[in-house]
Amino acid sequence: MKRLEGRSALITGSARGIGRAFAEAYVREGARVAIADINIERARASAGEIGAAAYAVEMDVTRQDSIDAAVAACVAEAGGIDILVNNAALFDLAPIVEITRESYERLFAINVSGTLFTMQAVAKQMIAQGRGGKIINMASQAGRRGEALVAVYCATKAAVISLTQSAGLNLIRHGINVNAIAPGVVDGEHWDGVDALFARYEKRPSGEKKKLVGEAVPYGRMGTAADLTGMAVFLASAESDYIVAQTYNVDGGNWMS
Repeated sequence: MKRLEGRSALITGSARGIGRAFAEAYVREGARVAIADINIERARASAGEIGAAAYAVEMDVTRQDSIDAAVAACVAEAGGIDILVNNAALFDLAPIVEITRESYERLFAINVSGTLFTMQAVAKQMIAQGRGGKIINMASQAGRRGEALVAVYCATKAAVISLTQSAGLNLIRHGINVNAIAPGVVDGEHWDGVDALFARYEKRPSGEKKKLVGEAVPYGRMGTAADLTGMAVFLASAESDYIVAQTYNVDGGNWMS
């Protein structure tokens, strides 16, 4: 039997990248998956490519009405939600003296408030369903430490780890397991923008930062979205029923905790 057979999953920010890789893995394991994304056209395209077990839901995690509408859409389409992956996130960097309020507020709105209030809305639905559930938040190695140019993003991911701990302790009495994944450096189209920001502030040629961070990983390379799917499936499955409020590093050995 497939590990997620008959389960319904909602994955935020899943029209591309890590979220889409999770969606594909969940479908392979028998789940029905909502491809939730602010870009509904890309979400529809991804859902169509994944197959009949995936469907698109428009979702802006900075707006409560959009979160509530996405939860309602999943209930209407799949009969409820058994698995939530809070994957939607934004990255930015700057020296402390150049951080803007606009960047700060945008990152916290998506990475922290979006995670909290999506988790809250889905937890309410899971409690009403009465069959428990799994919530997986996407943290980062950046949430384990400070970085000179990445103060705000690091702070948001540290907050995600803390929210995971508190929510995990609070929701397990309802049979809802809350845990998190902390990736290291993960290759993908977003890294072009990350590399460009580091190039600007560290005066590096294009591509050098990406090369250096990959070489620094003990495993010997940057991660890929596929490297994270095993943990994502495990935490969504019955195999993780006794795991509560934990954040798992999946980073090729970059951080030990």
